[in-house]
Amino acid sequence: MSYYIGIDLGTSAAKLLLMDEVGTIVNVVTKEYPLEFPQPGWSQQNPEDWRKAMMEGIPELLEGVDASQVAGIGSGGQMHGLVVLDENDNVIRPAILWNDGRTAAQVDYLNNEIGKDKLSEMTANIAFAGFTAPKLLWMKENEPENFAKISKIMLPKDYINYVLTGVHACDYSDASGILLLDVKNKCWSKEMMDICGVSEAQMPQLFESYDCIGTVKPELAIALGLPSGVRVAAGAGDNAAAAVGTGVVGEGGCNISLGTSGTVFISSKSFGVDANNALHAFAHADGGYHLMGVVLSAASCNKWFMDEILQTKDYAGEQALIDEAKLGRNNVFYLPYLMGERSPINDTDARATFIGMSMDTTRADFTLAVLEGVAFAIRDSVEIARSLGIEVNSSKICGGGAKSPLWKKIMANVLGVKLESPACEQGPGMGGAMLAMVACGAYESVQAACDAIVKTASVLEPDAELTALYEAQYQKFKTIYPALKSVFPVIR
Repeated sequence: MSYYIGIDLGTSAAKLLLMDEVGTIVNVVTKEYPLEFPQPGWSQQNPEDWRKAMMEGIPELLEGVDASQVAGIGSGGQMHGLVVLDENDNVIRPAILWNDGRTAAQVDYLNNEIGKDKLSEMTANIAFAGFTAPKLLWMKENEPENFAKISKIMLPKDYINYVLTGVHACDYSDASGILLLDVKNKCWSKEMMDICGVSEAQMPQLFESYDCIGTVKPELAIALGLPSGVRVAAGAGDNAAAAVGTGVVGEGGCNISLGTSGTVFISSKSFGVDANNALHAFAHADGGYHLMGVVLSAASCNKWFMDEILQTKDYAGEQALIDEAKLGRNNVFYLPYLMGERSPINDTDARATFIGMSMDTTRADFTLAVLEGVAFAIRDSVEIARSLGIEVNSSKICGGGAKSPLWKKIMANVLGVKLESPACEQGPGMGGAMLAMVACGAYESVQAACDAIVKTASVLEPDAELTALYEAQYQKFKTIYPALKSVFPVIR
């Protein structure tokens, strides 16, 4: 029996798991590390902390296991973070993370002076504050001495792969979020590199996520307690890796994640991008492509309303107050834009809003409006995919919010789709381990690995009558943001 290590390199911790080739989770280890906020809106991390987490975590992971049977390692990592190395492969400065907001001027330059149409033509995407290319421009303008030292540009999980193998590599899914990749043709964009003042020699070599980029260095294998020749897969961005872990690959696969933020991940065998770049058009870890919508505040909306407004931790108790006969008939609507919004409106000025209250509005109506508002916002992204001719009739659902039966029921009927809950929800780490299996030849393709390993715990079908009620509610919801769009900049 061979074992595979999956590394989920997150923002606050690295979660490592050990899985056998039939998908049984043998062990899980979590190693936390700090975030740095040197100025308001800035978010940084020391790559050395990631290395330490891996060096400490892997030996713990292997305790009580025949480590000689470990065959491969694969990572799913936080996307967009800028890691820069000098000519000696030393880290030049702390990594600028996905949730860093210092690049407003550079995003404005890219979208408005270079132009969104031009960006979309070159990379299939437009600029967002979290993407990597604006961070390079910021560094060029604000830290020219550091910028001049750059020998290699990497993403967070690629730095871990470099530590393991000595290879500067990046997979297509993670590279898609740099804004330097021609996603359609899967190559670096010469024009975008010129705009950012970098060369192809500074970029890592590109691989499919399931490709083997090399093996663990001999001296490191000894230090980690690994056998010689352990293969390392290129890995994937966290969302693509998590999609593999839930079996969302091939044509028309969909996964909805109700985490702090919400994501809609739709896989496709062919490249596609919507006219307004409302959704991210990225390469997928299975060798195909995917569209992704990101709702910045999802489960965090419910947490905010419970913790800060109602001042309770009894989330289930508050949901129990909701009369299910009220579903699809609520007069209160909620826009879930606590932190502005990304997909599909891309409006940093947008803010959360309750509307429709009257003298008979109850506490439960507000709670229901929050759950429904997030579901409506997620549907906004699904509708963009449907406009491209992609059929979305079912979806996997995961994340903390998906533990609520009521929220799942609302989501199934707002979208009018069947929702499947995976039996094992281990996120990007599980997907990383599955990519390592393919890199080692245990499965011939990512699809084959998913077919063998991913199991469904439960299925929720939409109800035709409730779906019709929510269709009418969604049409009302769609009118609210356009009516308030011009108000948000005024009240900020």
